[in-house]
Amino acid sequence: MQAWGTVIVTLAILMVVTVDAKIYERCELAARLERAGLNGYKGYSVGDWLCMAHYESGFDTAFVDHNPDGSSEYGIFQLNSAWWCDNGITPTKNLCHMDCHDLLNRHILDDIMCAKQIVSSQNGLSAWTSWRRHCSGHDLSEWLKGCAMQVKIDPKNYP
Repeated sequence: MQAWGTVIVTLAILMVVTVDAKIYERCELAARLERAGLNGYKGYSVGDWLCMAHYESGFDTAFVDHNPDGSSEYGIFQLNSAWWCDNGITPTKNLCHMDCHDLLNRHILDDIMCAKQIVSSQNGLSAWTSWRRHCSGHDLSEWLKGCAMQVKIDPKNYP
């Protein structure tokens, strides 16, 4: 009987998360990231952030991925439960001092604040494998095509 209770609670949580989730349109997310101060933050353009978020989550705030080590990655930037947030399951450093499930809704300011903390580290956006593979050193102007904004680029990030 206790197993059924767990299933019902889990389904209820998933339904709440799903209702408040959002898959952003590219230009809508670009504007949101710019308003949050990510255009030029630590030398990265909004194009860098869009490229990384696309390859991490497809701009889906409710995306969760499970890793072979037992940790999970949450939200639009796929923040890892072993390091950045607490999912109540994985042993964690919880360096962003937040519940992982808070990363799964349309309100991405908390995701952005945690991502800023990660990017402020020595690795910058290289902390995300997808950014290293698909975005670093590439022309990212296509990510902003048709979006009404100015791009700030730091030449040190582009060989």
